[in-house]
Amino acid sequence: MLGLARVSNKLGRNVMTNFIRNHSHGGVPGENLPFDISNRYKLTAYFIVFVGSGLSAPFLITRHQLLKK
Repeated sequence: MLGLARVSNKLGRNVMTNFIRNHSHGGVPGENLPFDISNRYKLTAYFIVFVGSGLSAPFLITRHQLLKK
């Protein structure tokens, strides 16, 4: 039983090592992000919209609830 656990552990480790070696993006900063970071003005606009919408949502929801009749 202990031998099976060792073989399974070694097999899992080999699979993960091969996956990382063959499917990684080379360690370039920002390579695995879902958005482009080369244009800093576009990145700033995305950041403002993303963070601004998250921070303003509770206030807009509260305003909506207070204005309901």
